[in-house]
Amino acid sequence: MRLTNFSDYALRMLMFAASAGDRLITIEEAARTFGVSKTHLNKVANTLTRGGFLRAVRGRSGGLMLGRPPEAIRIGDVVRLTEPDFALVECFATGNRCVLTCCCKLAGMLDEAMASFQTTLDRYTLADIVLTPRDFPAPVQDSFMSANG
Repeated sequence: MRLTNFSDYALRMLMFAASAGDRLITIEEAARTFGVSKTHLNKVANTLTRGGFLRAVRGRSGGLMLGRPPEAIRIGDVVRLTEPDFALVECFATGNRCVLTCCCKLAGMLDEAMASFQTTLDRYTLADIVLTPRDFPAPVQDSFMSANG
């Protein structure tokens, strides 16, 4: 199993916002820090804001900050919000056409494994993975971002 880049960036954005404390972060700042597209991070930030994990402050001096304390943000909740599905194999997905579905024992085992994965993520919060500002790399130069943003 592999998380999507969307979930990866969502977790990074939350870690970045948590490291900033009360200081507002911007999507542009996060995009430069992680060397990714502002457009993509804007979608991530919108999802996290709708989910209550980030709070957007509008205006000229606006930006983003955590919507909840880090210890109230469970990693499992973030992953469930940002992953499109957890269909590990065909029979978990809509439109299943597997000829073994009626008698296969693999689905039960994989379902149990997925439940364990989600239970493990639910044991951790953003507070468990927060970094200090100096742990983040120096921002990538703007020339990269304008070519890829």
